[in-house]
Amino acid sequence: MNKSILLLFGLILTGCSQNKEPELGADMILTNARIYTMRWDEPDTNGILSSKAPNKEGWRPDANAVVIQNSKIKFVGQTTKALSYKGESTQIIDLAGATVLPGLVDSHTHIFGVGAALERVDLIGVSTEEEMVARVAERAKITPKGDWIVGRGWDEGVWANRYPDKDLLTKFVPDHPVFLSSLHSFGGLVNQKALDVVGINSTTKVPVGGEIRLGLDGEPNGLFLNRAVPLVRDAIPPPSQEAMMIRALAGLNQMAEDGFVAVHDAGLDTSMMRALEQLEEQNLLPIRVYGMLSLRDESLMEKWINKGPDEDIDSMLVTRSVKAYYDGALGSRGARLLSDYSDLPGHRGISGNGYGFNEVLMTRAMQKGFQVAIHAIGDAGNREVLDILERVFDESPSTKSNRHRIEHAQILHPDDLPRLGQLGIIASMEPQHAVEDKTWAEVRLGAKRIKGAYAWRSLRQNKAHLTFNSDNPGSDHNIFYGLHSAITRQDKNSLPEGGWYKKEAINVDEAIRAYTSWSAYASFKEDVTGVIDVGRWADLSVMNVDPFLISDDSPVDLLDGQILMTIVNGSIVYER
Repeated sequence: MNKSILLLFGLILTGCSQNKEPELGADMILTNARIYTMRWDEPDTNGILSSKAPNKEGWRPDANAVVIQNSKIKFVGQTTKALSYKGESTQIIDLAGATVLPGLVDSHTHIFGVGAALERVDLIGVSTEEEMVARVAERAKITPKGDWIVGRGWDEGVWANRYPDKDLLTKFVPDHPVFLSSLHSFGGLVNQKALDVVGINSTTKVPVGGEIRLGLDGEPNGLFLNRAVPLVRDAIPPPSQEAMMIRALAGLNQMAEDGFVAVHDAGLDTSMMRALEQLEEQNLLPIRVYGMLSLRDESLMEKWINKGPDEDIDSMLVTRSVKAYYDGALGSRGARLLSDYSDLPGHRGISGNGYGFNEVLMTRAMQKGFQVAIHAIGDAGNREVLDILERVFDESPSTKSNRHRIEHAQILHPDDLPRLGQLGIIASMEPQHAVEDKTWAEVRLGAKRIKGAYAWRSLRQNKAHLTFNSDNPGSDHNIFYGLHSAITRQDKNSLPEGGWYKKEAINVDEAIRAYTSWSAYASFKEDVTGVIDVGRWADLSVMNVDPFLISDDSPVDLLDGQILMTIVNGSIVYER
């Protein structure tokens, strides 16, 4: 592990410097590319393309060369003109027909989770308890007895009617405390060793909004749900500050490798912020980070409320947003619904104070000028959040202009759909969630209520702003998977035929904007990035497929796409 850390630091130190001395000629010229500048007007709310879109007889790029100088775009147009900017030390890159888009942004990530996933037992895709335990048992063979084993990825939605308990895990891994987080972190499974180490038993107080499942003997059976999960998760010894920095860099470099020039990191606590701030001071951040402070870290919030949000937008780390949590997840039946769960009569989920939401602290942050991004899943959760925001706007009118967001906005009552547009609220959503949840979401909600779920087109028609993301590591952040999900409403196996509630799909023009210019708007950066134009930041994503052409001809081929190059501030931070 120490060798890996040193190696990673060495690679970063040698590969991520982004300061350049200005030159007379261009720093870099990209030629022979298929460039979509996205400078044309966006589609209307029904998805009808602008008359200015390069789509007269099918999609075609509107440029084939870009000139970069002093970290910004100097020229975009044709190769012959671009080459006139060549100087003695200009780097010329022939992209041989590769496609260039404005730099991709994942506007809701958990970078430290992405980095930690490289260290943890990967449980994504496990279909049985036996398979999950087997993976943990293999890790136990190379882990010193008594050390924690942490895993993540079993699907709390798919497993909701067959949740495991501690017995099998305890039988095969008795000598290590084990914590296995679910895919979206709303469930946690532990063995008996972990219960003993943390000191959890039948007398342990269950947090409001949480559940500790009990066995026939009245003792905890190892399963924790919703707000009970932190009882174990927070008891695991925290990593060192150096390890936090390594974890952040691993996550950010992974995102760079996958074509993203920026991330919005949702829910940063004190240790995370300290790691990112140190990386920024050392000029080691490979891509841009838009920091969203965790409202649950009250000491951190007090510090930033006294200080106020960052006013600059040019730094690699910008902090002007706050992440709040209002209700639970649909998969674990924690999302707050207006009426009972269709598959669990008498139960409507949890929200607000019952989920640790601090409205007073959030309101103070809003009044100080912070954008708030509130996690809300259920139709009741979303309605209550809209009510809270509207009340704050009425009491403090200046807060309304800060482009507040609802993270996920997953299920909305028809009466609430227009409210996001009316209040200027951004719906921050994950296309992947729709195709991953489709096998069980309708069972939770019923045939009528499901029509207000993952409703991208309906939100557009009601004039709401959108931004798309992955909420990784809970979902695959691969951009080609995200675009495919948004355009087809199908999973990676092209199911269901015709798309799941296909009328809520959006087109390729909208989908790409949701990862570029619309995400730039969500972080107040639409004037400096999001399109490829003179004077804008030289943040670009290069790929081997043309999403515009493929989306019309054979959208399933999007899933075969690969990122070839990622450019941030005019420097190549990843090249395949």
